[in-house]
Amino acid sequence: MKIGIIGGGFAGLTAAHELLKAGQQVTVFEAASQVGGLASGFKAEGWDWSLERFYHHIFTTDKAIIGLAGEIGARDLIFFNKQTTAFFCPEHGSHAVNVLGMLRYPHLPFIDRIRFGVSGLELKLRNDWQRLERETAEHHLQRWAGRRAYAQLWQPLFDGKFGPYAREVNAAWIWARAKTRSFKLGYFRGGFQAFADALAAHVSHRGATVLTNTPVQRIAATDGQWQISTADATHTFDRVIVAAAPGLLVKLVPALPPGYVADIRKLKSIGAVVMVAALDRQLLTRGEYWLNIAKGTLPFLALVEHTNMIDARHYNGDRLIYCGDYLPADHRYFSLPPDQVIDEWLTALPAANPAFDRAWVRRTWLFREAYAQPIVPVHHSRHVPALRTPLDGLYWASMSHVYPWDRGTNFAVELGRRVARELLADLNRRDARITDRVTHKTTHGVSR
Repeated sequence: MKIGIIGGGFAGLTAAHELLKAGQQVTVFEAASQVGGLASGFKAEGWDWSLERFYHHIFTTDKAIIGLAGEIGARDLIFFNKQTTAFFCPEHGSHAVNVLGMLRYPHLPFIDRIRFGVSGLELKLRNDWQRLERETAEHHLQRWAGRRAYAQLWQPLFDGKFGPYAREVNAAWIWARAKTRSFKLGYFRGGFQAFADALAAHVSHRGATVLTNTPVQRIAATDGQWQISTADATHTFDRVIVAAAPGLLVKLVPALPPGYVADIRKLKSIGAVVMVAALDRQLLTRGEYWLNIAKGTLPFLALVEHTNMIDARHYNGDRLIYCGDYLPADHRYFSLPPDQVIDEWLTALPAANPAFDRAWVRRTWLFREAYAQPIVPVHHSRHVPALRTPLDGLYWASMSHVYPWDRGTNFAVELGRRVARELLADLNRRDARITDRVTHKTTHGVSR
């Protein structure tokens, strides 16, 4: 079978890997100049390693991506480091998100600090996410952590992450976050781009065709086969996987049934805006890797000093920071010129370090993505789309499919495996039906 895959992110490349193992022919179409999707990176002059456009790391619990790295001979790219994550607001400063940091947190009564810790432990220990999705995260966490701890510690995270949808998010989402966290964070030597490139090289070596700089314009079924049209050619396939955002699926496949399209359009999501700045010195001098920032106190949700976890020597001595926020796609930060957004965000950095001066900044970049975080309301499992679309031979795999888990490279790998196996199972069932029909006809002919 000839299989076409739209999207050269981790889901699409993993699906290609699985299909090749089963003996299928695979072509991957990627619109960008490189593979990797939202985990793709860039490299400034003088850097040895690439840096992700949107901050990424893995956890020790991320068995899917660690296992895939082993399968393709790239396990040696992965390493783990300890790091410090902290809550931050200009009024109270930063407080580490660990047992000792929370016990010392001076802005809540001691009993509320204990209840906050218990609320996290309770999520870590339980496995019944189906029950948790029946209530909102706000309701569940207020019950376990108490209203004061929720208001000071949990609510700012939800407001920052989901904005106007914060009160809708179900408790299974925060369960999945707690369940997969680890104290050590993992990274790839050379950045996530190095691993994406290694995966693309592996599937290419196994016989796949990986086409970058090749945006797909249309996907249509003709005489039992699928036509994928690009600017230069039309390619014919037996099956197609679209490993991309909902909006792109709808745009590329106009033959999708109206009811199916209406259901897809009901899926809510939020976008991301991220500034990367290369500084000539350390910004977070206490060594924090990640600051979770109370919504509304600064113009961004997270401040990440990448080089407080990864040695700056890989980036020619640049101290690299991310400022990022999750925002609705109609937020002004999506339409403002990049320089204006960068100016606003750099202006806020003295809140994290009063000594900060614009003269520290060597270079900046701004990245924006309208589809970055699905919204998962109560009973969301009832609305997760099937991997198999209503059109025979067309499959769809996106961040909207990884529920109850949160989006991320590990679950993109898991999703790629899942969609490939579903496609292969359908092929096996089809082959079994053909064999049964041939056997029936042969037997029937002999008996006559």
